Amino acid sequence: MNYTVDPGLYALGQPDEQSPVLVTANYKMSFDRLRKALPCRNAWILVLDTKGINVWCAAGKKAFSTEEIVARIGSSGIERVVSHKEVILPQLSAPGVAVHQIKKLSGFKGVFGPIRAEDLPAFLDNGLKATVKMRSKTFTTWERLVLIPVELVEALKAALILCPLLLLLSGLLGPSGFWPNVLNQGFFAVQALLAAILAGTVLTPLLLPWLPGRAFSVKSLAPGLLCALFLLLSRLGNRAEGGGFLDMIAWALIILSAAAYLGMNFTGASTYTSLSGVKKEMRWSLPLQIGGGLTGFVLWVSSMIIARGG
Repeated sequence: MNYTVDPGLYALGQPDEQSPVLVTANYKMSFDRLRKALPCRNAWILVLDTKGINVWCAAGKKAFSTEEIVARIGSSGIERVVSHKEVILPQLSAPGVAVHQIKKLSGFKGVFGPIRAEDLPAFLDNGLKATVKMRSKTFTTWERLVLIPVELVEALKAALILCPLLLLLSGLLGPSGFWPNVLNQGFFAVQALLAAILAGTVLTPLLLPWLPGRAFSVKSLAPGLLCALFLLLSRLGNRAEGGGFLDMIAWALIILSAAAYLGMNFTGASTYTSLSGVKKEMRWSLPLQIGGGLTGFVLWVSSMIIARGG
């Protein structure tokens, strides 16, 4: 949330009183993508205080709002800079904006621009008229692929903390000596954790349109089950050393629960979901994910204790 620019009025190129006024969020990537989409153009950019959140998410959380636009128009002094009374809003801000209220409260007319900043030059040259394509949001395989590193990096950061703990626990509780336990139970635990991350942060977004279910936590179960089966089948021949089938059940629960949680996180990067839908999904799925993960962890520890006692 520190990746921001200060709210206010910015000049792009050499704008004059006739230049368009483009409204955006103060998330720096939103600001930079807008500037990048308008090479050799003269325009005013009115940056709102959206608490460092991008346009679409800020609109859903009411940070990119009618009230903020009206307040920023007033505080920026834009009426003294331009001779027209028009501001161009990103279409994805629509959930948080009532354009008729902007006109009523500020005197400025709000016009929704295209979804993608890259279409702004054509939109401006066409007299502020958007084509059907400009109003449609795609979510292709490539568009989903480029979003994967964000969630993947965050998941791997957590894994860097969890992996040493799993290795230590397996070394202390396993049926053999410390280092044999680490090499057997410990490395398998790390592999299982990475399999869950693969299922939730990579396979789920890549296969999203074809996965069964509507909720993302349900969609991620298929990749999670696939990764769990692949990993556990490789363990079948050696299950006695890992605490038998109890160990396998434990890791199946952990992988499915972690994959469901990580897959659900992708809702914030998707065009498939709404704020109310996400809240509804979290209410019923989070308790199941936490319960499944904790149950799996208890079973895993129990399996090692049982194997040690045997």
